[in-house]
Amino acid sequence: MRIYESDSIRNVAILGHSGAGKSNMTEALEFTAGLTTRISNPNDNLKISSSTSLHTIEYQSLKFNFLDIPGYADFFGELESGLAAADGAIIIVDGTTDLSVGTETSLELTNSRNIPRFIFVNKIDSEKADYEKILSQLREKYGKRIAPFHVPWGKADSFKGHINVVDMYAREYNGKECRNASIPDDMDGQIQPVRDMLLEAVAETNEELMEKYFNGTEFTTAEIHKGLREGVLNGNIIPVICGSTFKNIGLHTTFDMVRDYLPAPRDNKKVKPEKKEFVCQIFKTVIDSFLGRVSYAKVLSGELKPESEIYNINKRIKERVGKISAMVMDKLIDIPKAVYGDIVIFTKFSNTQTSDTLASNEKEPSVPNISFPKAQMLIAVEPLNKADDEKISTGLQKLMEEDASFIWSRNMETSQTVLGVQGDLHIVTLIEKLKNKFGVEVKTEELKVPYRETITGQSDVQGKYKKQSGGHGQYGDVKIKFMPADESFTFEETVVGGSVPKSYIPAVEKGLKESLSHGVLAGYPVTNIKAVLYDGSYHDVDSSEMSFKIAANLAFKKGMLEAKPVLLEPIMELSIIVPEEYIGDIMGDINKKRGKVMGMESHKGTKQKIIAEAPMSETFKYANDLKAMTQGRGYFEMKLLKYEEVPYELAKKIIDESLTEK
Repeated sequence: MRIYESDSIRNVAILGHSGAGKSNMTEALEFTAGLTTRISNPNDNLKISSSTSLHTIEYQSLKFNFLDIPGYADFFGELESGLAAADGAIIIVDGTTDLSVGTETSLELTNSRNIPRFIFVNKIDSEKADYEKILSQLREKYGKRIAPFHVPWGKADSFKGHINVVDMYAREYNGKECRNASIPDDMDGQIQPVRDMLLEAVAETNEELMEKYFNGTEFTTAEIHKGLREGVLNGNIIPVICGSTFKNIGLHTTFDMVRDYLPAPRDNKKVKPEKKEFVCQIFKTVIDSFLGRVSYAKVLSGELKPESEIYNINKRIKERVGKISAMVMDKLIDIPKAVYGDIVIFTKFSNTQTSDTLASNEKEPSVPNISFPKAQMLIAVEPLNKADDEKISTGLQKLMEEDASFIWSRNMETSQTVLGVQGDLHIVTLIEKLKNKFGVEVKTEELKVPYRETITGQSDVQGKYKKQSGGHGQYGDVKIKFMPADESFTFEETVVGGSVPKSYIPAVEKGLKESLSHGVLAGYPVTNIKAVLYDGSYHDVDSSEMSFKIAANLAFKKGMLEAKPVLLEPIMELSIIVPEEYIGDIMGDINKKRGKVMGMESHKGTKQKIIAEAPMSETFKYANDLKAMTQGRGYFEMKLLKYEEVPYELAKKIIDESLTEK
């Protein structure tokens, strides 16, 4: 592959709802550029993409880096990493249905990140397609920013193509042949409203054009194209074109749109054309069984040639760069150098991970880390083969390098391996990867709640341990008062007269601390308890540290039982972001989950943020509930807030189940 300077590069994310035709779009673009001889029927491959794929295409003396990003909400982390590398975006919309959640999400995210974009209404050849309805829905939701560049005519087998309204207007429409086919004479009346929408969007780009528009003065061709490009780059215009990825209709226009209207790298504020030092950020990592760590990088400044040494700013280590590659038709192709604004691939880095900044100068500041979504639900897994415990840890650690949107840990309290994921499909994908990449088969199991036990009253008890055997016996005797405390555990001693020798008091404290791991109700850890050692007795010969540890344990069990023990459950704080129309459903559902709404506030002007509290046991599958209630338009974050007493009837059930298990 030859060297492309930055102005001849376009980095474009392909976004949209799952099933809209994103992967089919990349295949059609490759077909148009002559890289493949066929376009797959999207109905023959209904597999949901779970990972962003890079497609580099050389076409019309330009280098296009297309990032095909999964549309399903469970793979939101892929969306974050892909957008970190993109300068512009194409949002694929299914022309046969109403506007989807994926379309709304794509427009919201590109808007919040100031990423210029246009919309490609796909499947326009279908009898079910309704382009006018899609335009109307887009206009209703996003206003005058929606600017139709093309209108289709004909359906199904008679479908002929689409009319380029921009070119048509510039040529003063007179029925002559347009780009894709001759225009029927009766189309003029249908095009006029669309053309008016387009010109209105152009007029909105600056005051001078707005004045001409209101005065009825015609725009020049140069003014139209300049206004449209400025409007697209600053986000005030969202062009809409149409076509069919499967039938290869509208793909030449797509290339033209990307070239003429979407930004070149220098239009991206994160890219520094004037800077000579090489700087890049790793936005995606893949662990390959043959190549090892494969690192996808967005070059932000400078140039780099193969066989160079580079510095990882985050890890404070050096990395060796061997080959520099592009991804063409799923194959790594060597390129002569990396230039600012390009997307390139490095292989076999030792320690570099996603979000890391690499630079030729070790004094360069690091680029802000990519922000990945927090876990939406928790799942416990265990290997089918107990001997795979070590392999599952290694596999999960490697997968976490690939996917920063999930976390995992070993909960020592419940003895479970717990994964924090984005949803059901996310966990299914991770389980498949564990099996295919690392040979570990796992199953999910019910997540255990880390309950606690405490006391609500006070007690005054004696713990006495006396045992005789041949030779020395064992003797320890303590008197301890127990009471509730604000801290996890507090120990005091007020012994007078040497009834418990000073040398044995640390053993008493140690015995109590060890006892905290198992409560008297259901064996859960004990918290918020204070113990005061005030008296006891000892034997000159038979007393020992072990004897007093055991005596302390006996006192602990007796003291807990007499001090009104209760079961505590973890309470989570939820920050729930939803469109306003779903507030009632969300609040009602929180109440059903034994939770309570603590407050509500506006979020970014378009949604509401609900702050709520709910028991952890009710939140394990909340991601699924929220998706169902909001049709995928809501999301949330949660964190452990506190522990509260479990209601009596529920506590009795939990204790009974725990005792039955044991």
